Amino acid sequence: MIGLLLIGLFVLLLVIGIPIAFVIGIVALLGFMNIPYTPEALMPVKMLNGLDSFVLIAVPLFILAANLMNSGQISQKLIDFALSIVGHIKGGLAHANILVSMLFAGISGASQADTAGVGKILIPNMKKQGYDNATAVGVTAASSTIGVIIPPSIPMIIFAGLTNVSVGALFLVGIIPGVLIGAGMMIMIYILAKKRNYPVYQRASFNNFIKQFLDVIPALMTPVILIGGVISGIFTATEAAAFASIYTIIIGMFYYKTLKLKNFPKILGDTLGLSSLSLFALAAANALGELMSYYQLSAWAEQFFASNIDSRWVFLLIVIAFFLFVGTFMDSIPAMILFIPVILPIAETFGIDPVLLGIITIMTLAIGLVTPPYGLCLLLAAKIGKLPIERSFGAVIPYIAIVLVVLLAITFIPGVAMYFPEILSPEMF
Repeated sequence: MIGLLLIGLFVLLLVIGIPIAFVIGIVALLGFMNIPYTPEALMPVKMLNGLDSFVLIAVPLFILAANLMNSGQISQKLIDFALSIVGHIKGGLAHANILVSMLFAGISGASQADTAGVGKILIPNMKKQGYDNATAVGVTAASSTIGVIIPPSIPMIIFAGLTNVSVGALFLVGIIPGVLIGAGMMIMIYILAKKRNYPVYQRASFNNFIKQFLDVIPALMTPVILIGGVISGIFTATEAAAFASIYTIIIGMFYYKTLKLKNFPKILGDTLGLSSLSLFALAAANALGELMSYYQLSAWAEQFFASNIDSRWVFLLIVIAFFLFVGTFMDSIPAMILFIPVILPIAETFGIDPVLLGIITIMTLAIGLVTPPYGLCLLLAAKIGKLPIERSFGAVIPYIAIVLVVLLAITFIPGVAMYFPEILSPEMF
């Protein structure tokens, strides 16, 4: 009975607009208060335990690296480089938007930072070039979701911490799906550009391309060093995040000379603000997860699937549908904290590789970044483009379809994502 009341309260608080982090915390606190002989002080203890992890230090560090990139105008340099590659294709600026999101993903691991940094530059520029507002907002928001799929990725680090799988393995498995999604979105843009006669840039000369390439080599080396370092075991994901922050400071201040000391108070303030929100939600989710364990939700779920589901494919489709729903109102980090401990044991009974489950989960929750009411990337892009959220959501639906196609492809044909990594580093699997 208490469990049903807590579920009802959870839904009610969401409906009236309470932020999800506080909803999780309130429900967890009331749940602990109703457990006999349990002091209320257990709640903050469980929250602190949820943050007592070395791997979680990577969260604020990757957010810091992304903010340093944006403040140091490295995002603009990536945009210029992307334009030198795809600007001459019909709809060139939109193609560059997608390509720079893929490049940004390889450095920051945070989709929101991509939307905020790249969107502030490209959405106004796309509108000036003759793109309709919906396309400018839609392609920016949708392509930002690649930020958590192409490594490094904050959700991948969290998933690895929850399941004890290799961070390097998750990084490798995310590369092909991320590239496929980016390519699919570019094909969609090309079709739209032909129909709507979107503008093109003059093809960059070879000398101009080389100049742009040389200019961004220090930035492009970041993902090479990070991913290579983690996969080879030179450093952990947390150490990689620290390196990314220090490296970005060095190239921003001393190579590009666009990052100034006066920028740091705002950079640190933005980093602390976004990090505290994510980490508070994570801490609250850990407390609620303990409460779910008390009510034996994992055992109930295992029994349900054992009795009613006998196909791994049906199970994976249920997981996708479930996380599509959860992603509409919850960030990927608390969602994984709450539900992966429940889902993972069931997945293992079906013989599903935890690494495959990880990329499926992360891709599905990435869609939640552009689906209301949570849809943080959609909200940011809509705010920058000054477009109503309803029209913004309509603009991202074709790109969501592309993500879903790639997601279903790796679900039913795991070799799409797993073959390449297994060749490069089979000892991780």
